[in-house]
Amino acid sequence: MDHGIILFDGVCNFCNSAVNYVIRHDRRGYFHFAPLQSATAKDLAAKYGFSTDDMNTFILIEHGKVYTKSTAALQVAAKLNFPVRLLYIFIVVPSFIRDRIYDVVARNRYRWAGKNPVCMVPTAAVKGRFMN
Repeated sequence: MDHGIILFDGVCNFCNSAVNYVIRHDRRGYFHFAPLQSATAKDLAAKYGFSTDDMNTFILIEHGKVYTKSTAALQVAAKLNFPVRLLYIFIVVPSFIRDRIYDVVARNRYRWAGKNPVCMVPTAAVKGRFMN
């Protein structure tokens, strides 16, 4: 696989904003995307052995490995442009600590940013990076 795949909660405004941020800062077009609610995500879940039932995380699939929560976020940051890639330094913090912070954001994301009734629809300019 010559690109990473990010699976995200397609109805979450916070998650959609994060995806749009990645798109803007991933000039090489390395990352591709699919909502966790999609058939693509379900197929990948069957292939890699994870569940798409938990919408409180996003998932990164890269080089045959599956990353979740803060580890996925930091792996994504490492591939983005400077200065965002500097966030990868936080990988030295144990994941149980990072994931607690991640979980607080995940539990409150709808309250803080809202929720759409349907999954994000990509613009024509980035549609090729979405796997549906």
